Amino acid sequence: MMSDEKSRRNTAAGDDMQVEDSVTDPTHRASVERYVTQARLGPYLAEVDDDYALAEELYIWNLRASGAFHEVLGVFEVTLRNALCEELRQWHGKRTGTWLDDPTAVFDDRRIEQIEEARRILVQRGKPTTEGRVVAELSLGFWRFLLSKRYQNTLWTSHLRRAFPGMKPQKREVVYGHVEALLTLRNRIAHHEPIHRFPLVNLHDRMLLVSAWIDPDISIWLAGLSRVPSLLATRPGSDTEA
Repeated sequence: MMSDEKSRRNTAAGDDMQVEDSVTDPTHRASVERYVTQARLGPYLAEVDDDYALAEELYIWNLRASGAFHEVLGVFEVTLRNALCEELRQWHGKRTGTWLDDPTAVFDDRRIEQIEEARRILVQRGKPTTEGRVVAELSLGFWRFLLSKRYQNTLWTSHLRRAFPGMKPQKREVVYGHVEALLTLRNRIAHHEPIHRFPLVNLHDRMLLVSAWIDPDISIWLAGLSRVPSLLATRPGSDTEA
């Protein structure tokens, strides 16, 4: 009896053959250009000198690479926010409430708005506004901004740098740069934009590096579950590294 893995590979190969056959069908192309739109396909056509079949192949690869990145960036975001939260709890200490209440008025207006918006969302859903639930509603952009220059003296030097024990020397601007680049990639993926021109190998390495600064075991685990390297190796239409 055929193994599940062999069956999966054969099914995938069959699906790829069907895709290849459909690309040469004028009706198929008309449908794709109508609903995906020519404007969205434009960057892929430009990449492969207007070879439509290759452009569609690159578009499909972009979808798969985006999906693979989405998986590991999700784990990275959870890891980063939990590491920072541990230090923010230490910063808050024994004061009443939680660090989200900003008892020492450190946060800028936009961060306060984001916290309040997270609470409102939970109330609308009928959920309790516990620290953990509010934290889960905060975006990667929120955590990125806590690593900005604005908080160098108030949060980074005293506490947030401790979230990255493996980083030597501990330079806030370096962490910020990596997180900023990963946020840009994540936002492109979230809006279904092309990422094929991004330095994807480098960005994947940066994600693993920051994770290793937090905890080497997490970084190793993340590298093991990531589908990104294998997908980047299959990029069509280019002999250059992604």
